[in-house]
Amino acid sequence: MARAFEDHCWQDVIGDDLREIYASYERDIFVGEKPAVLAIDLYNNAYRGGNVPVLEANRENAGSCGENAWAAIEPTKLVLAAARAAGVPVIYTTRYVDTNGVNSTNRSTKKKLVADSYDIIDELGPEEGELVIHKERASAFYGTPLVAHLNRMGIRSLIALGESTSGCVRASVVDGYSNGFHVSVVEECTFDRSMLSHKVNLFDLHHKYADIMHVEEVVDHLEAMKKNT
Repeated sequence: MARAFEDHCWQDVIGDDLREIYASYERDIFVGEKPAVLAIDLYNNAYRGGNVPVLEANRENAGSCGENAWAAIEPTKLVLAAARAAGVPVIYTTRYVDTNGVNSTNRSTKKKLVADSYDIIDELGPEEGELVIHKERASAFYGTPLVAHLNRMGIRSLIALGESTSGCVRASVVDGYSNGFHVSVVEECTFDRSMLSHKVNLFDLHHKYADIMHVEEVVDHLEAMKKNT
């Protein structure tokens, strides 16, 4: 049974007045036709510091999403497994950084990176033959061949997950929408350093650019796809 349109994590930060203002956006939500999973920035740096509060994790490793990242691992495994079983492509993104630590944005940071900081975490890593897009900006689409790959594979919709909700996930979702793809976002598989930013951005995306869905809804859809093949 479908969950209510507003039955999501933002209920404690979005007041009744805003819900009324945005009520006209309510609609049926779904995973689109011919989907691919877009796994955004599931790299080591987001998990370093361990399964601890984000502030504590950041004291050890700037950029870590701490317990927020770790909470998303098991739900993400469910989606990846269901997608692969259904023959749905899984596409990863990660950040490209040159050896000097400065990319095309010409912005250096104080993050202390090691050689594998932007390798995909082992627990959620790509299987043989799965595409990994290296990007220099927030969006998976900007300056990358992602659209060409999606068109080549006949993809018409995306199931997005990863981090950070307010940064690379948001940018990629908006650009996916702008490029004509129906986008679903898996709430439990998406995370951020800031829970407030996470909730507000999911609320905004849900009402404008994407269908925010729960992990069980997405997995059920993927399992139904497998049965119908």
